[in-house]
Amino acid sequence: MTDGDGGQVMEEGMAPYASLAEELYRERVVRARRALPAEKLLAGQRLFESACEITLAGIRHQFPAESEERHRQILRERLALRRWMEEAE
Repeated sequence: MTDGDGGQVMEEGMAPYASLAEELYRERVVRARRALPAEKLLAGQRLFESACEITLAGIRHQFPAESEERHRQILRERLALRRWMEEAE
């Protein structure tokens, strides 16, 4: 549902959920700020590994006939391409 200007309008029944989501987000930010540097590093590693698993799932879906080794090779190629793109910026 959109307003007259093309922006999103929250449905009336969703307001309590938005408030809860904001509260949960604030709690996560406070916890993250309190975390020790080593904990933050580990959290970053876990996030990277999770992103790789999600990307691998997409690669498996995109190339179902390929082997697991080929799937992992495609992931490595995509990571290298992303690294190259960041360095070129």
